[in-house]
Amino acid sequence: MTNENLKRFLSSIVIIPPTLFCIIKGSYFFIFFLTAVFLGALYEWHSMSKNKKYYYLGFIFLIFSFFCSFKLRINLEENFIPFLTITIICILTDIGGYIFGKFFKGPKLIKYSPNKTYSGLIGSFLLSLTIIPFIISYNILNNLQLLELFFFIIIISFVSQFGDIVISYFKRVVKIKDTGKIIPGHGGLLDRIDGMLFAFPISYLMISNDIINIFS
Repeated sequence: MTNENLKRFLSSIVIIPPTLFCIIKGSYFFIFFLTAVFLGALYEWHSMSKNKKYYYLGFIFLIFSFFCSFKLRINLEENFIPFLTITIICILTDIGGYIFGKFFKGPKLIKYSPNKTYSGLIGSFLLSLTIIPFIISYNILNNLQLLELFFFIIIISFVSQFGDIVISYFKRVVKIKDTGKIIPGHGGLLDRIDGMLFAFPISYLMISNDIINIFS
């Protein structure tokens, strides 16, 4: 294990428990957690995008994304499973892309994100689908709901990867490797939540409009 990967691993061990605690407990714990991440994301966006034409558009999108994240958890105060599920899908998508991309390598996916490969794309989908048994153990689903769950995971994984590419594009525009240095081995907050910034709004719109009913 390289020094950089060791930092990523140790940082994850420190970050994951309190994150899960705040998501599961909800209430003021979640609000405090989400507010801290929101302010950190705003600061990183300001630092990397000041004097750019898209500066204010980025702020508007961040406000919209975090508002959807807030509504998704608070509106389902007694049910943390949807928010936690989406979070895990995004994490597994990120891990799957990283592992498969490193191991299988292969053709690059897009020039704006040079570390993204087609093998990583496939790995992201495959690993994110491993969450299916977790959801089934929480709620018995019929065949139609299982199909709905499969497509929901594919959609969220795809959107998460799209978000990753979008943030990578803006980083390349300003010629930086990471959006910050707050998380050793990972970079900044935007580097870690890039996919979630897009996944939560899509999820909220789908769930609040009853397009997805697997969590009801």
